[in-house]
Amino acid sequence: MRFAAILAAALMPLAGCAGMMDPADGVPGATPTSTATVFGDQQVSSAVDGISPVAAKPLDGVRLGDGLTPPTNRWYSGLVFGAKPQPVFPLPLSFGLTDDGFAFGLPTVTAGADTIAGGYAPVVDVGLGARTSVVTSDDPSVVVMENRDADGKAIGHTTIAQGWPFVAWAASRATTLTIPDGFTAAGDGLWVAQFGATHYAMATGSAEVSGTSVRVSAGGQVVFWAVPDGQEPGGLLAASAHVPTGSSIAYRVGEDQVDTTLAYASDGPTAIARLPQQAGGTCTLGEYPSIYGTLRLCAGTELSWTTPRTRASASLDLSDVTSAERASLTRQLDADIASLPAFPADTYFGGKALQRVAMLLMVADALGLDDRASKLAATLDEQLTTWTDPEGCATRDAFCFGYDPSTKGVIGHVAAFGSDEYNDHHFHYGYFLYAAGVLAGHDPSAASRLAPVMNLVAADIGSAGNSYFPDRRAFDAYAGHSWASGTSPFADGNNQESVSEAVNAYAGLALWGRAVGYQPLADEADWMLSLEARSSATEWLNPDLSGLRGYGHRIISLNWGGKRDYATWFSPEPAAKLGILLLPMSPTSMYLAGDPESIRANVTEAVGDDFDQKFGDYILMYSALAGPDDRDRAIAVAGKLSDTSIDDGMSRTYLLAWLYALRS
Repeated sequence: MRFAAILAAALMPLAGCAGMMDPADGVPGATPTSTATVFGDQQVSSAVDGISPVAAKPLDGVRLGDGLTPPTNRWYSGLVFGAKPQPVFPLPLSFGLTDDGFAFGLPTVTAGADTIAGGYAPVVDVGLGARTSVVTSDDPSVVVMENRDADGKAIGHTTIAQGWPFVAWAASRATTLTIPDGFTAAGDGLWVAQFGATHYAMATGSAEVSGTSVRVSAGGQVVFWAVPDGQEPGGLLAASAHVPTGSSIAYRVGEDQVDTTLAYASDGPTAIARLPQQAGGTCTLGEYPSIYGTLRLCAGTELSWTTPRTRASASLDLSDVTSAERASLTRQLDADIASLPAFPADTYFGGKALQRVAMLLMVADALGLDDRASKLAATLDEQLTTWTDPEGCATRDAFCFGYDPSTKGVIGHVAAFGSDEYNDHHFHYGYFLYAAGVLAGHDPSAASRLAPVMNLVAADIGSAGNSYFPDRRAFDAYAGHSWASGTSPFADGNNQESVSEAVNAYAGLALWGRAVGYQPLADEADWMLSLEARSSATEWLNPDLSGLRGYGHRIISLNWGGKRDYATWFSPEPAAKLGILLLPMSPTSMYLAGDPESIRANVTEAVGDDFDQKFGDYILMYSALAGPDDRDRAIAVAGKLSDTSIDDGMSRTYLLAWLYALRS
């Protein structure tokens, strides 16, 4: 078959549109689908109507199409929010909007002592004559942008997608594009240029190329891509240039593993780059370097992979404690109950305090100390009842949740770490959900009393398929983990630091789903929990850093779209850099167990032998996962830690009990 015929077949679907058409306004927009609805409109509408309205911080979504849910906590949030658009990293490419169009390029990966960098590379700058661009899609993985002139009229539409090595542009009207100098003809409708060490290809349909000008007819299209090293720009790769019009996620929770399939809707064959943790399948179209390792390019419209299942747990097995240990735990429990601190009013420290009480309740229940358990349950019930009063924010300015219909989310009245602009919602709300799940395990009647507000808290971070919240607000199925920033006002894309608190969030969702008997939520939470826990190992605590010589550490404490840092937002201390990847060390945290030598090496880098410092309690617990001798040493050290080394989300009672439970 002649190359021109292959190319024509590849580009044919682009002639009509660059995305799924919205019949309301004719604007292309990718639309997501999923295999399960979690908290659909009928399930949450009355709860939303019954809760006090609150106002989140204005999000300034100036580049978002009308009627779309604000895409907070997405890998592409920086395209939408803020006075100027920020670069994004769909991988393998980096992409940014410019003053008159867009630019993209394959990042150059470098490794320094504290940073692995693969930032924005605007190698191919395409001028459209645009004055603004607006995201018109509502999909977690496929982004469509309408490029508009000075009068606000559409010039065309640009499509990018996660794992998709192409950038597509479709003309709404006849337009002349400006491209960099250097593209030369390589066959019918195919043009190739080399910039630096990378070859880039351009395929055209209903267009004429003359030097740096590309005259595109109305309905015509141009598709660009980075050519993998050692691959030809044409052939199968060119034939894979069909544009995705949306994505779907299917998952299945099994006994020992969860299965994930990310599929792109397309009118023909396309290609997706597989991340290292998405092992499986045959990928023969080439490879791309990235800060997360080698990306292998697969032909087809979907990726499927399996992940070991991580189970949420809300109890400790203390059946093997000695009589002396039981007596010591009881004394310490009484001391911790007597000295419960005041409960903070914000959603982060307030949530941590609630889960701290819940973990004390676990210990009391595990020891069969019914009187202490009743006292702790009453305290936890009182606090959660206050927080879940539907009209709480109408009558007080703290300890309450409300709903903001403009930004589509549940907001705690007292903000922390930018939670009023959707930063860290999964971190914060996971503590509430975990605490509520523990309480419901102790007293099943609590579930009905705490709903419906607790259901809305769950829906804020874990719903799918309704009009009141974004689907799975922070969770990114392609990446296999969450993003913490609401609006992502950063040149390196979105980021996440405390992956362990993200794991805690989805464990809390799973516990709450079971408490209220809502299997779709429990299944979805199990799936997200398993992927997040797996990413904790592969991207944060035990990453494969081969090929990245020059990086000086074993862990990555802060992952971005465009770089990976040995750093935190709040402290330069090595203990903080490991500790923030471990807390709150709930019973679910057994997922942190792994290679003993890796655990010991991580602990040595973080604290050496000095656990008596901030975050030392969490690191001590982590160290105990390396083996029986390590556990016994941790038990000996735990009783000697100073009170100032016990975190506000931890107690000495629970610290000791968790270590004792490792014997079982």
